[in-house]
Amino acid sequence: MIFWLLSLCSLACATKLLDRNLVYRSPFHDLPEFSRDTKGIHKRFVGHAKRQLGDATVFNDEHYPTFYGSDFSNSPFIWTGGVTFTHANPLDDSVLLWTRAVPTSVVGGSTPVPDQSVPVFTSPSLSGKPVSTGEAFTSYDVDFTVKVEATGLKPDTKYWYLFADCAKSTSTSPVGVTRTISRPDTPASQVNGGKNLSIAVFSCSRFQDGYFNAYGFAAHNTSVDIFVHLGDYANFSLTDNVRLSAPIGRGVLGRELATIHDYRQRLAQYRTDASLQFAHQNAPWITVSDNSWKAGTVDSNDTAAGCSFSPSGACFTDRKLAAVRAYHEWMPVRQVDVDDKLRIWRNFQIGKLLDLTMLDTRNYDRDLTDVIVNTISSFPNRSMMGLTQENWFFDTLSTSKKRGAVWRVIGQQVDAWDGYRASRARVLNHIEQNKIDNTIILSGDSHANWVSDLARKGGLGVEFAGTAVTSTSPFGAGVAPATADAISRVLVANNTDLQWSEGSFRGFFLITVSPSTLTATYYAMNNISNPNLDGFASAHFVVEEGANKLSRPVAGGSVKAGVLKSNVTG
Repeated sequence: MIFWLLSLCSLACATKLLDRNLVYRSPFHDLPEFSRDTKGIHKRFVGHAKRQLGDATVFNDEHYPTFYGSDFSNSPFIWTGGVTFTHANPLDDSVLLWTRAVPTSVVGGSTPVPDQSVPVFTSPSLSGKPVSTGEAFTSYDVDFTVKVEATGLKPDTKYWYLFADCAKSTSTSPVGVTRTISRPDTPASQVNGGKNLSIAVFSCSRFQDGYFNAYGFAAHNTSVDIFVHLGDYANFSLTDNVRLSAPIGRGVLGRELATIHDYRQRLAQYRTDASLQFAHQNAPWITVSDNSWKAGTVDSNDTAAGCSFSPSGACFTDRKLAAVRAYHEWMPVRQVDVDDKLRIWRNFQIGKLLDLTMLDTRNYDRDLTDVIVNTISSFPNRSMMGLTQENWFFDTLSTSKKRGAVWRVIGQQVDAWDGYRASRARVLNHIEQNKIDNTIILSGDSHANWVSDLARKGGLGVEFAGTAVTSTSPFGAGVAPATADAISRVLVANNTDLQWSEGSFRGFFLITVSPSTLTATYYAMNNISNPNLDGFASAHFVVEEGANKLSRPVAGGSVKAGVLKSNVTG
């Protein structure tokens, strides 16, 4: 493998590798003016290397390196002091690979960091010739992040990769694991090599609330193939920072986020969590946006009051662009279309086993939230997604049925659509009127666990809503299981479709998909006050193909946490 590292370094360093790092590109594919000026950055680097233009005899160098030369042993123009790799969105023929290559000394801050990815091997031992390679430079201009796309891969295949420092071949990242998804026409029984496909579902992480043990538990203790994150990957406020962090010594750095530095600092701090690092290292991720509304948040908007809220005086639009830039740098995500309101909604056709449809029910074109105006929830023209996304969603559901996919799994950020009743009704109407079977909704945001049948005269589908990784329960911060269960008992008794409620434990759930069944197993973390993998399966639910409701008895009639409707007496 060392042979490949050295030979590929030679190739990599002979080209303009700033442009090969996708992080330098604009987060918006239709606005290239938001790209980093790589020609200007290159010129700055070369300016540090003017001695290349003079007579080499006045120097003591045994070799006179060019900026992109193949020998970095004594080059002052490219950081050679070693880097620390502090840390993927899959298609059927490619994946995005990410790392952060930080100089081991601040001296390297103003010089480019050569970084070469040898990403794609077909075995964990990294033996043989890599099937794909990607090389790139990085620098402080993009927070030393590196994002390359490995292309020409086989569908439905697991791969192993690493990042290596061209200037110091002994400096490599840990070995990462990723995979491609199946081609859309792959028969359902052959997806994932004929084995069940497992998707771990997360939402709502706050650094000061606790350790991200749920990510580590999923990566270490389950057979997860893909991580799905339904929003609030990082929390950008300082709310309750001192009170919540004091018991565990885990307060966030910085302030209420406003500038690119602020967002980078917060994301970097989140990635220091060992469980989150390990989860990113061991499976591809599919994410949607974090918590806000298209025109701002409660305390940040483009009004005079909203602009004055930020310590730096940044208005919401400025803060949002900074957040998008940092997210583009730090996450394995592709560019979005700024002219389409930063569209992130998209669909993954994973063979004929399922369509995984990721909606944006936060930012795209949602109507004014009824948190602000609580008298508008029943207006018939209100939409959770906006008309364009809503029509796309309906077309996606119909196309999925027409192409013969068994399951339709929809990931979205918001559990409660009570403020958008007409929008919810239109979704259910489309499913009912078009006889679209096997619809499964995955929901985040509420910081508690809920499982519901979606029913009218008959079953229309099932909703699985998951608790937070660490963010506090709506039943109360640190609420005990018995106290939470008392609240859950009332909720399941008074809500016809709600079959299970649990509000004490932090965690995640895992859906496992086969042509005949879809199961959801909920996992609870016993303790998030320190790093550990101490958790248990709290409940297990089954949906049979074609049933459009939970199998009875629900959860087999027994759960290890929370309250089942079947266990509630009048």
